Amino acid sequence: MKAIVNISLKAGVLDSQGKAVHHALDSLKFDGVDDVRVGKQIVLKLSETDEAKAREEVEQMCESLLANTVIEDYDIELIS
Repeated sequence: MKAIVNISLKAGVLDSQGKAVHHALDSLKFDGVDDVRVGKQIVLKLSETDEAKAREEVEQMCESLLANTVIEDYDIELIS
C-alpha cells in the first residue's frame, strides 16, 4: 500500500517561500496568480494491507515526525 502525505502551512501562517515564488511569478509576467502557498509531499510505501491500520499508522507518523502540527496541516491519501 502507498500513502501520500501532503503537508501545508495552516491558514494564517506566513509562507515566506510562497511569497517569494509569487513575487518571481509576477516578475515573469504571470499576472493571474493571486496567491502561492508552498508545501511538501511525502510518499510512503507501506507493508500494511489493512487500510484502517495503515491510516492510523501514518497519522501517528505525521503527529510525531512528519508534520509540525502547531503550524502545519496534513492530508493522507492511501492507494492500494
